Amino acid sequence: MANEEKKDFNAMLLNSKDMPKIQIITDSKSIEKYGGNRMYFAPPLDYDKVMKQVPFGKVVTIGAIRTYFADKNGADFTEPITAGIFVSIAAWASYQRSENLTPYWRTLKARGELNEKYPGGVKAQKERLEAEGHTVIQKGRVNIRYFVKDYEKALFVLR
Repeated sequence: MANEEKKDFNAMLLNSKDMPKIQIITDSKSIEKYGGNRMYFAPPLDYDKVMKQVPFGKVVTIGAIRTYFADKNGADFTEPITAGIFVSIAAWASYQRSENLTPYWRTLKARGELNEKYPGGVKAQKERLEAEGHTVIQKGRVNIRYFVKDYEKALFVLR
């Protein structure tokens, strides 16, 4: 995202637009990729609520949140683009608040990767995760990325 300091992310968080909703998709490639045609759209505030459930020392992936929403709402999958955007909105909204914070640093990308779009970028997320006992490792030489080592052992199960 750009110009984060000029945006009101808490207002964005509360703007549910026309969500939640299920949309039936007809594109055969998408149906094959995601395993069905019932695509769920969760509002931004729902991502924030789920991210707040992750306790100290635990982590969750955006993919696990998407699966949780799809299962809970009778869909085949949750729309991936808005999921990434809404997780970032929840992170920035928390960053802009002085209370009722969301531990967004505990929400990881696929395979335990840190999220460069969070406030303070990967450096800040790495510091917070290490303060909770996680080990963060670097992968790559040119395209450097960071991951929580053995993140699977610290996964929080959404119910």
